[in-house]
Amino acid sequence: MDAFSYLAVLVSVVLGLAIQQVLQGYRALALNRRHVDAYWPSIAWSVNVLIMVVQNWWSLFGLADYRDWTFAAFAALLIQTAGLYMMAGLVLPDTPPGERIGLKAHYYRERVTFFGLGLFTIIWSSVREWILFGEWVRGTNLAFHALFAVMALTAILSRSERVHAFLAALMTGVFLLYIALLFARLG
Repeated sequence: MDAFSYLAVLVSVVLGLAIQQVLQGYRALALNRRHVDAYWPSIAWSVNVLIMVVQNWWSLFGLADYRDWTFAAFAALLIQTAGLYMMAGLVLPDTPPGERIGLKAHYYRERVTFFGLGLFTIIWSSVREWILFGEWVRGTNLAFHALFAVMALTAILSRSERVHAFLAALMTGVFLLYIALLFARLG
């Protein structure tokens, strides 16, 4: 087993746990469907988190030929992965069966932490590139990072339902465009 395969196992486990967090949230919503006060931006962000996790795992393959693994390089990769896991853990509430689930109340209660983690993960992505390759993200990737950062910062600062609804829809489209332009092919 080469170094990448060995290191990718732990990252893949954490990403798998992130997916499990979101799916567990969906399960709680399904089991308590009669007691759910729906809020579509919560659902949109949960889908966005799933897409982010899958894209992160997909892009991990781009490091298959990386040979200069150090603890710092691996830690940089793991820190970004941990940020995604934490976002997955916050996007939907943990709710025991039979209790009322207020998605809107949960969304606004956790928005600063959720989008703060999102902002941290975006910034850390650039730091990770510098640690791994000695250069910051640039070009189209930098433009998307800047747009994602602006959206996260806007979500942190705004309590407007219209702004949050707009950002949930915008992020879905922008992130899918990001994947299509930069990560459509493996490797």
